[in-house]
Parts: sequence; C-alpha cells; structure tokens
Amino acid sequence: MENSLYITLSRQEALRRQLDVVSNNIANMNTTGFKSQRMLFLEYLERPDRQGDRMSFVQDFGLQRNVDAGPITVTNNELDVALRGDGYFAVETLTGTRYTRGGAFQLNTNREIVDRSGLPVLDTNNQRIVIPADATQIHIAGNGAVTTEQGQLGQLKVVTFADEQRMMELGGGLYEANQEEIAVDQPQISQGAIEGSNVQSVVEMTQMIDVLRTYQSVQKMIDTEHERIRGAIGKLARVQ
Repeated sequence: MENSLYITLSRQEALRRQLDVVSNNIANMNTTGFKSQRMLFLEYLERPDRQGDRMSFVQDFGLQRNVDAGPITVTNNELDVALRGDGYFAVETLTGTRYTRGGAFQLNTNREIVDRSGLPVLDTNNQRIVIPADATQIHIAGNGAVTTEQGQLGQLKVVTFADEQRMMELGGGLYEANQEEIAVDQPQISQGAIEGSNVQSVVEMTQMIDVLRTYQSVQKMIDTEHERIRGAIGKLARVQ
C-alpha cells in the first residue's frame, strides 16, 4: 500500500472517533450536570515498512473534559439541588460508589433519596438518606445537610479528586474514579435548582459539520489515490 494511504487512513480513523465524541456531546445537551469532552491529537512517527523515512500519522491521544460549571436553572423542586462550586455527589451502585453532578433527585418506594437513574444518594457516612413517611417538608442546606421538621437526617456527600481528567465517564453524567476521594469542606449547594449540561449546542453543531467535511475530503483523497494505483497497475499489466 502506498504511504499516502497509510497517512490518510490514520486521519480518517481519528476523525471517525472525533465524530463519536461530538455526537455524544450533542446527545447529552439536556443531561443534568453533563460535561462536554474534546479529543486530543498528537503526531505519531512510524516506519510502516521498517525501512526508509519515518512518516507522520495522526493519533488520538485521549479525551479532555470541560469541567466548567453548567448553567443553573431554578425549578423550586425541593429535591433538586445544584452544585455551584467544585465537587461531585456520591451515589451507590452494585459495583461500588460512583459520582455525578446531576442533582435532579427524587424519592424511591423506600423513601430514599435517589438520582434520576434510581441510584441511592450517599451521605458523608456513606449511608443512604431516608425521608420519614410522615415528613412534609425537606430542606437541603448550602452545606448539604438534609433536614425535615423531625430534625437532621444526614448530609449529602460531596467530594472531588486530584485529577478530574482521569475520571471515567459511564454515561448519563455518571463517573467512576480510581482515585482517593477528597472531601469538599464547604460545598456550595442550592436547593430548588439544577445544573444543566455545559455543552454549547452551536459550537458542537459547527464542530460536527467541520468534522464531516474533513472526513469527506479525506475520503476523496483516498478514492483518488486508489484510482491512481489502479491506473498504474493497468498500464504495467499492458506493458508486460
């Protein structure tokens, strides 16, 4: 295969993965607390045939998450909470603790505070927060303390991590972190509001159009090179 095809194919494969990332951002424009992502690229030098000059390929190095806060929307729902500063809420799953900034909470049939996916929200003691059946008012303070007319029931666990970029996205604004938790001493929590996605729709749509056009341009280069090679083979065959 010609060296030019190696290079263009590496670029096309990187563009395909970039399109997946942009599509995921667009799909989560309305996901509470979702953080947009961008691909990182670097130059990769290699000798495909183990001889001759090295060629410059395109390699997707990884993903960078935009950790800026999303817009705050007031809902006046007493179980909706928004984090205005650093940190993540902790939720319980079958495979361990996971983290989210999505604060659209609700009560399950056991009157436990859960997130939109039904995962129990944990307090600072890693326990579920249960609202008594006869409680009529739920108040969540700025530090995460959950109280009713019967007193305090717990305090929402809010933690952060040394390197947020290493957190693995699991979908729907949920993250896994193989790092030690760092407790947020003074969380900034607002009751009756939720943090929206920080995805900028116009930017993402523009990015998608640009990626698609570049992909088509690269495909045209591949088709042209393919026809050139076919023509060369045909001429050589006639000479033989």
